[in-house]
Amino acid sequence: MGAVLVTGAAGQIGTELTSTLRDRYGSRTVVASDVEWEPTLGEPYERVDVTERSELSRVVSEYGVDTVYHLAALLSAEGERDPARTFDVNVGGLNTLLAVGQRHDVDRVVVPSSIAVYGPETPEKPDERAFLFPTTMYGVTKVVAEHLGRYYSGRTELDVRGVRFPGIVSHETRPSGGTTDYAVNAFYDAVDRGEYTYFVREDTRLPMVYMADAVRALVRLAEADRSDLRFHCEYNVMGLSFTAGELTARIRERVPDFRARYEPDERQEIADSWPAVLDDTAAREDWEWSAEYDLDRIADDMLANLRR
Repeated sequence: MGAVLVTGAAGQIGTELTSTLRDRYGSRTVVASDVEWEPTLGEPYERVDVTERSELSRVVSEYGVDTVYHLAALLSAEGERDPARTFDVNVGGLNTLLAVGQRHDVDRVVVPSSIAVYGPETPEKPDERAFLFPTTMYGVTKVVAEHLGRYYSGRTELDVRGVRFPGIVSHETRPSGGTTDYAVNAFYDAVDRGEYTYFVREDTRLPMVYMADAVRALVRLAEADRSDLRFHCEYNVMGLSFTAGELTARIRERVPDFRARYEPDERQEIADSWPAVLDDTAAREDWEWSAEYDLDRIADDMLANLRR
C-alpha cells in the first residue's frame, strides 16, 4: 500500500479522519495537509494549497501517494460571502488534484459532496437520482465536483468516490462557515455559557450525522470493491434528522439550566432549501452503510467530551 494524503486535514472532518486513518494504516503512512501549518496534527504534515499544481505534485510524488481523501473546501455560509474564491478552491482545487492524480498514477480519490446539491425543487426524501438545484455557491461547486469525479472515473484509471454528507456533529474541532453549524455550537455554548442563540427557527429540521459515523462512511466507501458500486461521488449518507427544538430538549435533559433563543438570519433561507431527510438505500445495499449514533447517544458523547 502507498501513502494516504488528506487535504484540508485541519478542518472539522479532517482532524478526526486523519487520526482514524493513522490508527488503521500506521502513522507514517498518512500525510496530513492544509493551507496553513497545524502542529496538533503531528507528522507527516505538509502545507499545501490545493489550487497550486506544483505543491500537490511534489507531495504526491515525494510520498508515493496512492489514495487521497480530498476535504479542502469552503463551506456553505462562508461560500456566500466570497463566491468567487469558493469556486476557485472547491472546483479549481479538485480539478487540479484530479489532474495531478492522473499524472502520478494515484489509485483512488475520495471527495465528500453535500446535501447542498439539493434545492427547493428536490423531493422530500431524495435519492442519488433526484433533481439537483443548488441555491448556494457551495452547492454549485459540489454538483460540479460530482460531475468531475464521474468524468475522471469514466475516462481515466483514476477511481473517484464520494458521499453526500448531511450536517456533521463533532466535538473535536468546532466548525466554521456551515449552515448546520448550530447543531455543534449549541453543545459548545451549553457547556461554556449555559445558553445559545440559534441562527435558525426552532422548527428547522435537517439531516445530520455524527462524526464517528461520517468518518466510518468515508473509510468504508474507500475500501469497498469497485465492482460493488453503482455510483461514483453521489452516495447519500443519512444518520438522523431532528429539529433545533428537539436538539435543545435533549441538551436541556442533560444541562437543566440551558437557555435557548432562536434568531434566524440569512442562513435560514439556505436551511429551508435543503431536504429534511435523505434516502441512503444505495449506500446500505452497496457497501453496508448504517449509522450507529442516535440523538441521545450524540448528546451524551458530545457533552461528556466537551466537559472533559
